[in-house]
Amino acid sequence: MRLLWANFVAIYRKELQGYFATSLNYIIAAVYWFMAGVFYIILFNAVQANVAAQDLQGQAGMGAPPVDVPAVILENYLGVLGSLSLFILPLLSMNLFTQERQQGTLELLATSPITTTMVAVGKLLGVLTFFVTLILPVMFYESLTLLQAEPAFSFGLILLGHGALVLLAGAILSLGLFISAMTESTLLAAVGTFALILLLWILQAVADRLSGLPAAVFRHLSLLQNYTSLIQGSVSTTNVILFVSYGILGVFLTVQWVDGLRFQRS
Repeated sequence: MRLLWANFVAIYRKELQGYFATSLNYIIAAVYWFMAGVFYIILFNAVQANVAAQDLQGQAGMGAPPVDVPAVILENYLGVLGSLSLFILPLLSMNLFTQERQQGTLELLATSPITTTMVAVGKLLGVLTFFVTLILPVMFYESLTLLQAEPAFSFGLILLGHGALVLLAGAILSLGLFISAMTESTLLAAVGTFALILLLWILQAVADRLSGLPAAVFRHLSLLQNYTSLIQGSVSTTNVILFVSYGILGVFLTVQWVDGLRFQRS
């Protein structure tokens, strides 16, 4: 058992170190931080201007309901980060297995005592950890601004919202793991992952055009619907279970596909 754990940790560390050793990932991080920062400034100023306009209406005798400014900013910004992640995450997952196939090391990675499941989970946790390091600076400047509000804004809400973002990322990266195992082309892996995630993202729009059981099923499977519920503070085990299920599904499909390749080549 100790040997299995040591092997798993070795895979995880190798994958994580690989992300910090690749110049492309630093470019991806820089673009992500730049876009996230620009959108935050735009959104922050837009909400502030809207609140100022409502204050003027109140002074003119046109009463308006009070606005929880930090909550509005956080909710809308997390929505922006979720959409931005649709473009970033396929770029992070595209090399998870494609490099192993290109270099012919897929069989070596999945030999005893290192099981295919350990390899898949280790790779997934490695890339997910790298993504968490991307959102930490974002959380920092959010906290600097939002926690200055009066009355005090809860830091727990910031953690909860970004926890939802991590769940979303885990689901997307797990499915990207599977797509990367299907091809030796990093470009095809990135495009395929983006297409699949976009489909799951827009299921909400499809559900809005339907009714009855099909609409309910599409809404339940929609990444957007479940992510939106979480960032709005409506924490439900159903939403969490869905993201975890996508994560498990991606790992399961990856293991089956890789084991199938090994069987064909043996």
